[in-house]
Amino acid sequence: MSTVGLNEYLMVGAVLFVSGLICMIVKRNGIGVLMGVELILNGANVNLVAFAKYTVLGLDGQVLALFVIVMAAAEAAIALAIALNFYNNHATIDVDRGNELAG
Repeated sequence: MSTVGLNEYLMVGAVLFVSGLICMIVKRNGIGVLMGVELILNGANVNLVAFAKYTVLGLDGQVLALFVIVMAAAEAAIALAIALNFYNNHATIDVDRGNELAG
């Protein structure tokens, strides 16, 4: 049985990060952009936990990953509240119409 090395973890993290970045660039829907942000944060989490596994202390990466998870939950709650309010006012969540949010 083969073991999974650091390179495989980093490859999965990179694929998640690039997928999220492409999703953020291509999508015009606010929810799609939010999903791209979540993919980027999860790609970073995979890399943090992988580095934590292969370092001497091992706990620092997991603590950072927990911080990123909490930050992602707060970011999702705030972004969904903004998207719902924008949808109530404009009947769309197209990010191109987001320029109307500026003061």
